[in-house]
Amino acid sequence: MKYTHEIQSEMNDPEKLEHLYQQAVMANEEAEFRVDFQEAYASSPENVLLSAWRYRFEHLPIAKPRRSVNWGLAIVFGVITGLALWAISAPQWMLVDRLPYYMVFWAPISTIPALVFLALVSKKNYRQVAIAALGIIVVSVYVLLIAPIQSFHPSRDYLVLMAIELPLLCWIGIGIATTGLRSGHSSRFPFLIKSIEVMIAAGLYLIFGIVFGGITLGLFSALNIAPADIVLRLVGFGGFGLLPILALATMYDPSVAPEAQDFSQGLSRFIFTMMRLMLPLTILVLIIYIFVIPFNFMAPFQNRNLLIVYNVMQFAIIGLLIATTPLRVDDLSAQLQTWLRRAIIVVAILTLLISLYALSAVVYRTVLDHLTVNRTAIIGWNIINIVILASLVISQLRKGFAGWHDRLQNVFSRAAGAYLVWSILLVLGLPLIFR
Repeated sequence: MKYTHEIQSEMNDPEKLEHLYQQAVMANEEAEFRVDFQEAYASSPENVLLSAWRYRFEHLPIAKPRRSVNWGLAIVFGVITGLALWAISAPQWMLVDRLPYYMVFWAPISTIPALVFLALVSKKNYRQVAIAALGIIVVSVYVLLIAPIQSFHPSRDYLVLMAIELPLLCWIGIGIATTGLRSGHSSRFPFLIKSIEVMIAAGLYLIFGIVFGGITLGLFSALNIAPADIVLRLVGFGGFGLLPILALATMYDPSVAPEAQDFSQGLSRFIFTMMRLMLPLTILVLIIYIFVIPFNFMAPFQNRNLLIVYNVMQFAIIGLLIATTPLRVDDLSAQLQTWLRRAIIVVAILTLLISLYALSAVVYRTVLDHLTVNRTAIIGWNIINIVILASLVISQLRKGFAGWHDRLQNVFSRAAGAYLVWSILLVLGLPLIFR
């Protein structure tokens, strides 16, 4: 909302409004200016000058600035991350019940250098980056100090859960650093899309690294050379430390806002197309599974591993729905939009039915036995994901086709806030409840 108030102040002065726009262009904030302009126009649609600018923007695409990646800085921070991970990968660095430090704290260690990299390259958002980094450090120290003073089983379950929750909090921390705490869905949703692209890029780098490392070890093995354990750890964890920064530098331009990122080509276009192609297959699998449930209805009520699978499935499908939601629909035909919207609604409804079934199973197991660390987390995540899916379906069925993609973006953007609140409650509250 940086420019909204200024636009409203200058909406009757053509010269000052043009000057304000040119300042935004020079600062690489044209996309942010246009988003704020839409809000100003929505509050004063009768203004002739704002109406003229609205039509101007409709026929004037945003110029794509040539991007320059600071690979040197990225590699420096990647090496720092890798060395830190290598240092805590030593066999003596163990938490409760021989749980390695790196399994729990790899995400915070990787995120802090990434946040500094974003701030240095963008030369802005220093306050947001500092808040996010400080929050991640405080949470990590809290986990490190409080886990050993719990009783054995709750402590181990808590740490295993933190191996999942801390990466999620780190991801949300990067989102806060790039979009701000009070950002709207016009900034949050592009960040969600871009973060999926960064994760996929990191996965591709990881695959390449594993293949390259395997070939290298094979060559040394052919010469009867066995590298020392400390060297193997340095190569493995050092290489892993490079992945987050390299993926971030490859897919994200810190100099522009999330909504101004390039989503029109390369891996972005490939991911969107691939995810759309997965929607029909997902619908088929979900329909078959729902028909199979009555033949083995009590399985999740008796097998906790199935409940874990259900939770992974929920997050995977919500990620799929986010990735298939278009940022803009001007490059999609009306027919493609119709079928895409219908497929998203069908997937959401089928997943909602399975999620309710999974929630009933975990509640049943809790009533028969007792509430545990894992069951608390699973029940909370199930409820949040069910609310997200229900909100998606209701918002689409109640308001029809017009603005359908905007409503989807709004639902997913609000979901990020719910994820943040529940993750913080789990990190801080579980040790106090289960001692």
